Amino acid sequence: MDINVLIIFGIILLAVFFFVWGKIRSDIVALSVLVLLVLTGILTPEEGLSGFSNSVVVMIVCLFIVGGGIFQTGLAKMISTKILALAGGNQYKLFILVMLVTGGIGGFISNTGTVALMLPIVMSLAAEANTDSRRFLMPMAFASSLGLLTLISTPPNLIINDTLISGGFEGLSFFSFFPLGLITLTLGIVLLWPLSKLLVANRGKEKSDIKKNKSLKQLASEYQLADNLYRIQIEKNSPFINQSLQELNITRTYNVSILEIRRIHSRNRFHKTVDMSMAGPLSTFKENDILYVLGNFDDVTALVSENGLKLIDTHKTEGVDNALSISRAGGMEFSEIGIAEVVLMSTSKLINKRVKESNFRQLYNVNILGVQRKDGYILQDIKNEKMLSGDVLLVQGKWSDIEKLNQETSEWVVVGQPMENALKIPLDHKAPIAAVIMILMILSMVFNIVPTVIATMVAALLMIVLGCFRNVESAYKSINWESTFLFAGMFPLAIAMEKTGASGLIADAIVNGLSQFGPVSVLAGIYLATSILTMFISNTATAVLFAPIALQSALAIDASPYAFLFAVTVAASMCFASPFATPPNALVMSAGRYKFVDYIKVGLPLQCIVGIIMIFILPLLFPF
Repeated sequence: MDINVLIIFGIILLAVFFFVWGKIRSDIVALSVLVLLVLTGILTPEEGLSGFSNSVVVMIVCLFIVGGGIFQTGLAKMISTKILALAGGNQYKLFILVMLVTGGIGGFISNTGTVALMLPIVMSLAAEANTDSRRFLMPMAFASSLGLLTLISTPPNLIINDTLISGGFEGLSFFSFFPLGLITLTLGIVLLWPLSKLLVANRGKEKSDIKKNKSLKQLASEYQLADNLYRIQIEKNSPFINQSLQELNITRTYNVSILEIRRIHSRNRFHKTVDMSMAGPLSTFKENDILYVLGNFDDVTALVSENGLKLIDTHKTEGVDNALSISRAGGMEFSEIGIAEVVLMSTSKLINKRVKESNFRQLYNVNILGVQRKDGYILQDIKNEKMLSGDVLLVQGKWSDIEKLNQETSEWVVVGQPMENALKIPLDHKAPIAAVIMILMILSMVFNIVPTVIATMVAALLMIVLGCFRNVESAYKSINWESTFLFAGMFPLAIAMEKTGASGLIADAIVNGLSQFGPVSVLAGIYLATSILTMFISNTATAVLFAPIALQSALAIDASPYAFLFAVTVAASMCFASPFATPPNALVMSAGRYKFVDYIKVGLPLQCIVGIIMIFILPLLFPF
């Protein structure tokens, strides 16, 4: 065996190891693969960097921008909300509509963005239907992958199209995937309705507690705010008077957080008013100010005893009973200031940062009060906690500032907020413009008016120039750079596999072992190998590895390569048995409070059944 082939296999094994290990970002692993291929002399620098000029990479970047424009203008949210509202209170109708809408939108824009869009809407509608959202969230995440309706549904679709063209075969049309996508989405609806019952089995007590929405009281109770929130009044001789929060350095000294400042005005017998304000670095304290402090009792006691403060009974009202229009929850009172839950996406810049390093208060004027991770809650020493993808943050701030968090669609999803806010549709006058751009892009692809990559570039530029983003920076923020660099870094590996004959060796091994049982067996072997690998590394990386192998295998048995390459894209996209296989799976894990075993119970049967059916369906749709 050639030494270069051995080097290729060694690099592949190293890459798979680091992808599975997960401690190093996937794009860094991919770029390391690129560098190793050039340093070992297998590829020239031009070949190594060819991924960055590849039309698929350019299309992926442009499609992120087009999808971002659709989200920013509120077009997708407006369409999905209106359709889902047709379900009324019927659970079965809601389930079908959630699957159809998610699969339909996911057919045209990124599945991660689709789930981020649908998550707060589905949670609110499930609550409105008085049913557990757990039954809808995991199927919704799966539907975003099941909807393989178009060429731009998912990166593996673009990868196999590029492989076909590079191999001298006719490329795929925009709707070549449509029959296949209809079948996978229909299978998903039929199979997931009974399978999703497993997600709500033995949850009778929790179901009985479901309200019409997730109230402030429920949020405060979940995060035990009543047990960790204290009210402190500043006495006459306190050193806090006329000092700013930044100067006092309270958080670092006492390990507590000052959340709000209440200041009483017009102190006469008949009229008292109370001003509420968020505590910020420049906030200054006055005598008789009431501070809302979050921390454990010992730390709060130390703060009070050492600084001339007084701990107030939490049931005592500031001012008079009718001084404010308020709702009470967990010892807190909400009018202008409230609390909400935020789910961190894998693309968030907060990932692996400590809370104290995030500058969340300075940047967004909200406080982080607690973290929900899987089934547990982190409520103490929050400032030193590292934030991870899928974490749910309980944030507190003005309702207007919480609403602004919805604009950072690439960072997080705001899910635990009053239902009327979750269902709010941005009435942006740019939504019709985004719709026209999207339609024109699709028409140009369907009728081949211009090359596909040019159509996406024009659409992306129009989204920016015609004001579908607040500014150019917002457009760049909508791009998932990790996915982009992942593909650009892995693409040279496919070139190296073909150049050294490594892909041919793997293809020969598959063919020699299975060809005696017919082409369907070879297709099944490729599907199974792709499906197993994509459980551990990204579907994009898996498709890059197996697309050339599938092509070589088909050529080795004198069969048409289309069914084999479609097997790669379907197997790479249909990975449901792990919460970490795709970003949508991970995104709903905390929001739905799923455990790893839930994905095994529901996702594994779905993945296996879809795989078996696809092995027999693909040769019928794309004959050998």
